[in-house]
Amino acid sequence: MNVLKKLAIALIVVIAVSLIFLFRDELKPGPTLEDFSGATELHPVVEEKKNKLVQQASDQGISIVITEGFCSKEEQDKLYAKGRTEEGNIVTYSKGGQSYHNYGLAIDFAIQSKEGRVIWDMEYDGNNNESDWMEFVAIAKKLGFEWGGDWKGFKDYPHFQMSPEDITDDTR
Repeated sequence: MNVLKKLAIALIVVIAVSLIFLFRDELKPGPTLEDFSGATELHPVVEEKKNKLVQQASDQGISIVITEGFCSKEEQDKLYAKGRTEEGNIVTYSKGGQSYHNYGLAIDFAIQSKEGRVIWDMEYDGNNNESDWMEFVAIAKKLGFEWGGDWKGFKDYPHFQMSPEDITDDTR
């Protein structure tokens, strides 16, 4: 190989190494669900956002009940069994380890009517001629939650979650 080819290859290697060094933080993989596998309760960021969500809804005259937060993998497997190997209706399509609830990154909710009933009525309005459900969804999205009602396949309308990428390193 002639000297010019060797120099060109050396220059390309130096440039590549320099780019990797300059952009090393951007090249680091983000957190994954596995990074949250030791959870035993809602992640502090999710807990804080959940509290803000409930408060902001209350400020708009919407009463919310959080029906589920952290759920162990064993509890998830029991829920998955309903309607399959156990009596009852199917309530989830996620086995233990497949749900963001198992990692402290998800919550489920229901509306509390003015009469005090807990309901899952997406049309119910108790405050302003707009669906309380959809008002609550809008607040949640502004706070950074992903809504199960936006999913392409199975729609999980009472479900919100935060992706691992949305939980920064300094909050884990």
